[in-house]
Amino acid sequence: MIQLDYDSFQPQFKTPFGAVPQQLPVQFSLNVKTTATIGQVALCIVHDGQWDAEKVLPMTAKSATCYQVSFTPTQVGLYFYYFQVSTSQETSFYGCVDGGYGGHGVQYARREQVQMYQLTTIATAETLPKWYREGVAYQIFVDRFYNGNPDGHVNAPKPNSFIYGRASDRPMYVRGAGQEILRWDFFGGNLRGIEAKIPYLKKLGVTILYLTPIFQATSNHRYDTGDYLKIDPVLGDLADFDHLVSALHRAGMRVILDGVFNHVGVDSRYFNRSGHYDTVGAAQSRTSPYYPWFTFINYPTEYDSWWGITDLPTVDKENDAYRDFIFGASDSVIDYWTARGVDGWRLDVADELPDDFIMGIRKALDHYPDKVLIGEVWEDASHKLAYGQRRHYLEGGGLQAVMNYPLRRLIIHVLTGTMAPSDWWRELMTLKENYPKSTFQFNFNNIGSHDTPRILTMLQEDMARLRLAVGMLLTLPGVPCLYYGDEAKMTGGKDPDNRAFYPWARADQAEIQVVTQWTHWRQNHPWLNTANFAPFYLADYGIGYVYWQDQQQVLVVINVTAMTHEITTAACQLDVVPNTLAAAVRQQLVGQTLSGNQLQLIENFT
Repeated sequence: MIQLDYDSFQPQFKTPFGAVPQQLPVQFSLNVKTTATIGQVALCIVHDGQWDAEKVLPMTAKSATCYQVSFTPTQVGLYFYYFQVSTSQETSFYGCVDGGYGGHGVQYARREQVQMYQLTTIATAETLPKWYREGVAYQIFVDRFYNGNPDGHVNAPKPNSFIYGRASDRPMYVRGAGQEILRWDFFGGNLRGIEAKIPYLKKLGVTILYLTPIFQATSNHRYDTGDYLKIDPVLGDLADFDHLVSALHRAGMRVILDGVFNHVGVDSRYFNRSGHYDTVGAAQSRTSPYYPWFTFINYPTEYDSWWGITDLPTVDKENDAYRDFIFGASDSVIDYWTARGVDGWRLDVADELPDDFIMGIRKALDHYPDKVLIGEVWEDASHKLAYGQRRHYLEGGGLQAVMNYPLRRLIIHVLTGTMAPSDWWRELMTLKENYPKSTFQFNFNNIGSHDTPRILTMLQEDMARLRLAVGMLLTLPGVPCLYYGDEAKMTGGKDPDNRAFYPWARADQAEIQVVTQWTHWRQNHPWLNTANFAPFYLADYGIGYVYWQDQQQVLVVINVTAMTHEITTAACQLDVVPNTLAAAVRQQLVGQTLSGNQLQLIENFT
């Protein structure tokens, strides 16, 4: 009988921890216990996609039970590995638990059963601007935030649309028999409205605004771009935009725009199916300069579109003219808006954009100092597969961060009791292990966005849970991004219900004050962004994490149940907290009573 033990989270088994630069040696250790004669102990490792070139590296006995080997990754990307031990009686394998999680693994009897651990290798470590690293962001769905016109009129109403009778109306779509949207709906929020609310945002503790698309389009959300070089008239004009950017910068704030470069609107300047634009669009003539941008199946009525939505023709991202237009030429879209003061870009559906397309955008952006490039990715972006291809946008020179939807899922599931604290801990540690360090530290965190139900709705309108979620968002690693109105206790299900108008007359001031306290606490602790971080859990009722750097520490502990619990030594699962610090954490916690849904924060306790 062979007994094997390995834990990818622990330095005695694998060092260094997590993602590593190319050419940096990684040392692996495996504990082996058996009464049989050992034939070979080996690390089996293979580079992603090169499945026929698996390396079998014999491990050397360093003690009666400990075997070690050093491996130097020579290629950027992902490696996958497991262990194989042969004795005179049997062969056993050791890999990660099903699901690809790090930490302690399991033994497998047959090779075909083995789940392999992931080792991320990067080309270069990213450096992100200080304003982003230490910022608190706020996402604004522009049409739904505030109308800055003194008389409240809506700028340039669009034909065949409707404007809500009251700001308190719930959003809805007018759909046809095929569920297509027949009439787009508008509340009339605009750029002047955002500028008018800068004092509110500054008081709230916001330092970064992330705006949903602002370029000319047909819809209210504007992910169907009509003209990349024009502000949508409903939102204002170029002078309004320039004035807003200047006002934000004077207030010490930054702005990130939404770049939607995978597809355009069917009635855009580039496709122009309805002939609204004075240019000849791809749907009008094969001689159009934009015709090569699109892939037609049966001209002009059938063409590639995003997820089959015919209102959103997909652009061929390999087309050189389109690449030049977006990022390659000196007067590209990226250059035009970044030169006007835009501080960063969030790339919509980043998985639809080729890696070299993203790298081209990044290269254009790098001509300007202190800019940031963020991607929309819903899963663990370190090993994302899209259309059968592994994505490499986090390995250096591409995306600097992604929208951290996995963290949102962990927060919601642990607070609603659908995830055990131990699973929360393992999944968070796996993200820490898989991501480059800068990605984990500076991911674009959220607990809701325009694409998700409102956080209060997800938490069954439980205010205690909402306050825990906000506390976690503002204390976990990453750049926190609030979705407009969550601080005002807005509710809402799926799109469009999650896109209501901000309730300025009915905003919950008590909750705004709670959020404000957290944002200011975060801003007063900029050292957290580069500090050491380790999560832990308390039996089946609590989670926690600790930061430490130099002589500073922050300890957060949360009872995720409605029951009161007294913390015992046995409850404290501090596996990845260094021993001396773990002892100090136990000293702080053991014997303390945690009320139901309570978050406790302790600073400088050693």
